Amino acid sequence: MGTEAGDHHRLRALSARHLHGVGGAAAEVNLSARRPFAEKVWSDLAETLFPDDPFRGFGALPPAKRALGTLKYFVPVLDWAPRYGLAKFKYDLLAGVTIASLAIPQGISYARLANLPPIIGLYSSFVPPLLYAVFGSSNNLAVGTVAAASLLLASTIETEVTAEENPELYLQLFYTAAFFTGLFQTALGVFRLGLIVDFLSRSTITGFMGGTAMIIILQQLKGLLGMRHFTTKTDIISVLHSVYHYRHEWKWQSAVLGICFLLFLLSSKHLRKKLPKLFWVSAIAPFMVVVIGGVFAFLVKGDEHGIPIVGNLKKGLNPLSISQLTFQSRHMKTAVKAGLLSGILALAEGIAVGRSLAMVKNEQIDGNKEMIAFGIMNIAGSFTSCYLTTGPFSKSAVNFHAGCKTPMSNVVMSVCIMLVLLFLAPLFKYTPLVALSSIIVVAMIGLIKVKEFCHLYKVDKFDFCICMVAFLGVVFFTMVTGLSASVGLSVVRALLYVARPTTCKLGSIAGSETFRDVKQYPQAKSVPGILVLQLGSPIYFVNAGYLRERILRWVDDEEDLGKGIGHDLQYVILDLGGVTSVDNSGVGMLLEVHKSLERRGITIALTNPRLEVTEKLVQSGYIRDVLGEEWVFLTVKDAITACRYALQMSRSKGEDEV
Repeated sequence: MGTEAGDHHRLRALSARHLHGVGGAAAEVNLSARRPFAEKVWSDLAETLFPDDPFRGFGALPPAKRALGTLKYFVPVLDWAPRYGLAKFKYDLLAGVTIASLAIPQGISYARLANLPPIIGLYSSFVPPLLYAVFGSSNNLAVGTVAAASLLLASTIETEVTAEENPELYLQLFYTAAFFTGLFQTALGVFRLGLIVDFLSRSTITGFMGGTAMIIILQQLKGLLGMRHFTTKTDIISVLHSVYHYRHEWKWQSAVLGICFLLFLLSSKHLRKKLPKLFWVSAIAPFMVVVIGGVFAFLVKGDEHGIPIVGNLKKGLNPLSISQLTFQSRHMKTAVKAGLLSGILALAEGIAVGRSLAMVKNEQIDGNKEMIAFGIMNIAGSFTSCYLTTGPFSKSAVNFHAGCKTPMSNVVMSVCIMLVLLFLAPLFKYTPLVALSSIIVVAMIGLIKVKEFCHLYKVDKFDFCICMVAFLGVVFFTMVTGLSASVGLSVVRALLYVARPTTCKLGSIAGSETFRDVKQYPQAKSVPGILVLQLGSPIYFVNAGYLRERILRWVDDEEDLGKGIGHDLQYVILDLGGVTSVDNSGVGMLLEVHKSLERRGITIALTNPRLEVTEKLVQSGYIRDVLGEEWVFLTVKDAITACRYALQMSRSKGEDEV
């Protein structure tokens, strides 16, 4: 054994001289690098919790400036407000007034969707935007209520109590759910746990939002047909059954008016697509529908002629609701469940919208700061008669196209809503429910992204399945079922990627020093007697057994192939460049593979191991006591050159003995 090890050392030295010339210094893998345990733990935590390193550069600042910089990070208004001027305000004023005209009908509509008093929707567009302007980091996001979260909250809370049975408790649970949503979102932001939201993949969100839009559209048949009674369930079977069961309540007057409103709203959207500069027509169209519908209902006394109206809206600003939060044990489970589910959904939508709009302007937003901002505004909202708010896509897109420059547009919108609450709220009592239903239907049509479904089917069938599970689960069962099933399938897929990582055989590309997957590049040539394998994932207990079997199968296949052409396999090179970490099971797997191949007379070489990997392999004794430092190389080319030289020396030695 000692003689064999000595031969390995001599072959390694000879190979180094062959590569770099006699007297040259060989490029060696650094196996002596060590990091203290505390440094390793801090580095891992920093990469996990602070991937964007928001406080970089603070260390060189004086304590006062460092404290001010930290305060500006958590309160962004302190950063942009000192530089704010009239030049920016005129754009924010226009944008704020525009989104306010959209916030009024949407606020009333989505409150009705959640079976809440319509005035709650207006309350929710007053306080939260003010707080977001202080703590939010996006210049484009417009704060308000959203349809999907409204329906999710309603469907969850109605398992405990319905608005008809006990409207006071029903409203209290909405406030309490908003409080828990705020706590949850703030905690995620403070502890930098935004990665939890990443479990909602794009495919899941696309399917969930599409399914939710579908059932919301179907539920608007109640308003479009002027019905008084309807099911509290959200699945398509129950909704259609309810529409048919209460067919005696259908009102042709509401249906005709609804068709007119739908045609008007759809025409305005079509005009925006044809003439983007006229985006404002589409933005104020919902408000025009509310105004025109209200005037029409007032003139013809619609409530007496088959056109139900919203009813009284009391004048005044948000009353305090902190005393209405309910923490009784029998209701806590429902409130917490509703708050957490809707909170995750609201975060996913709000952050995704903010990032997509920021990319257009070449700006960046901090997801964790956004979570804190959302959390603070929802906690404050729960104290001031508001339910869950986030950054809806429709309103944010209007804000963006209206030319907003800073979050001040949210302040302008909030001031406009305040004026409505103080002076104009009672005027909206005549708003026909069919007008609100028409607004919701048109808003939801854009969320059913058929082109995205087709794109997913074309690009990734598994992603398409994840999307369809969410879509069909929401449509045929419940929103929670669809979301949970899709997230579960996404997690299973992620676990499969970890448990069954890809490995590939590498070959050399002619005319270069590059080695690539032989399946992807059929022209890549294998080196006789040498098998090069690339491992492309961390080696953990989950996949260690699979990787062992896969490596040995590669070896068996290569040996069978070599026998056919008269070349025995003598070296296996493992490219570890893609292995980011290895645990004890992974080290044990490498040891087992080494022993198995050693019994066959095959030598293992490693190339390009990362710092985290070399630390484990050296500390475990695998490199120094089992493999030998001479068989760890910087590149695949170095390893192949050394193996070829060793093969040549072995043949020369055999010929000399003969």
